[in-house]
Amino acid sequence: MDKDSLAKYSQTQAGAHLTKWKHSAWSAQRQGPLNGRKDGNSVMTARTKRGADSQLERMPLEILIKILSYLDAAALFRISHVNKLFCRLANDNALWSMIYLFEFKECTSTCIDELLQMRLQDRASGYWKRLFFEAVVQRDTNKLKKNLQYIDRYTGLPSRTERLLRNLHVTWELTVSDESGNEVTLELIRSEFCGTSVSLSWSGGGRLPSYQHISTLQLHGVSRMTHGCSHLKNPGGRSLMSKVDMQALTQSAQVIGRDRLVELKLLQPGIIIGTWKDQRTVAFIMFTLHFHRLVERSVQGSSFCPRMAPVVRPASDDIDPEYGLHGYQLHIVLHDTVRELMSESFYQLSCPRSQIRDGLIQLTAISGAGSHIPLSGRLTLPWRCEALQGSAENCCIMSLTLLDEFRNPFWCVSSPVSLELEKTSSGSFDYDGERFPIHHVEADGQVEMTLAWAKEQKQFVIVCLIVYVSVSKVNEHFSRDY
Repeated sequence: MDKDSLAKYSQTQAGAHLTKWKHSAWSAQRQGPLNGRKDGNSVMTARTKRGADSQLERMPLEILIKILSYLDAAALFRISHVNKLFCRLANDNALWSMIYLFEFKECTSTCIDELLQMRLQDRASGYWKRLFFEAVVQRDTNKLKKNLQYIDRYTGLPSRTERLLRNLHVTWELTVSDESGNEVTLELIRSEFCGTSVSLSWSGGGRLPSYQHISTLQLHGVSRMTHGCSHLKNPGGRSLMSKVDMQALTQSAQVIGRDRLVELKLLQPGIIIGTWKDQRTVAFIMFTLHFHRLVERSVQGSSFCPRMAPVVRPASDDIDPEYGLHGYQLHIVLHDTVRELMSESFYQLSCPRSQIRDGLIQLTAISGAGSHIPLSGRLTLPWRCEALQGSAENCCIMSLTLLDEFRNPFWCVSSPVSLELEKTSSGSFDYDGERFPIHHVEADGQVEMTLAWAKEQKQFVIVCLIVYVSVSKVNEHFSRDY
């Protein structure tokens, strides 16, 4: 595509398009306040108000379209919301077809010839604007798919997740509703990437309802990279990721940690509300999100419906009698919101059919001597609101990724967990120090972990790690009937 072709195209379409705009504008003026009205005072009032409008609106349409032709797509999109006149001008097919050609230089000469022969006035206003944004969305989707193809061999997850989220200028908004239907939308105050998850925090600054009166939490992903303009926020670009009904969770919330200021309540896996100790007001709200399909969920859902992930199931295998019970790979990370305490992968985990118990298959990663893993630091969970910050002892974040034998993510967990002192010691481990079990439970499975305190090394050591997966999840995924 060369400049001469574009110039020829512009000159061909400009005359007919300007004539069309002049005719429609003058017709609108003739059908204005005088049409069907006999009150002279009303006419003068309307003219007075019209005279107070912007000087730009009084310019000839040729000059207005010439001015608009210097704007990029983002600016042209914004100016279409000024008033009805600029909305019509900013939807002009000649302007948007030029932007389309400049933006997508890969167009062939055949495409340019077709544009030169096309009568743009036969197309409805906004046709090329819609065509441009559809092409932008398709191009961005293709780039997204290409970047998500780079898979980390240890985690089985896209290795460029954090980079993609930062390049797309993705942020997350939390909308808090009370029992009366009042809503408060909070801007993110903190995001921390660590291992295979990201921790997000919001603080209401006194605007939030009390803990007992919160009815719903809605998490939206918002991409600031809208139409190629990082500071243009498109309301339609919000992607619903989670909607939490607080009425069913408030009473069953588990307190997993506290310090002298706040108490941490785990509502459900991945969601914490910190309340001030001396009152029932909310200090902060924290979400922990696993990297699995995080980019797609953050940018590709709608404002009212989460993105529906495609269901990928392996082909059924009638030869292997224990198909779906072996070949698992586990990657687990223990961390706080700032630093990584432990990261380890375990391969070829399996469960014989005879050991299925209580609707769960057992995958043992650490058990017995010789396979213990030390933690590099104490277990604390830092928190922060607008003016204060602190740290709760004996809790951290666990990010777990279980891959099936085809190296596809099978069960992904990212949630704060807490440890408590074991009351009775079994004496089956090599460490004489105190032992602290961690037990995580959700619908798809459970995680049991035991930490021992090594007095000489002054550090925690993982002495037992067992993952239990729901048999119903295995049956559905592998088309089995265990």
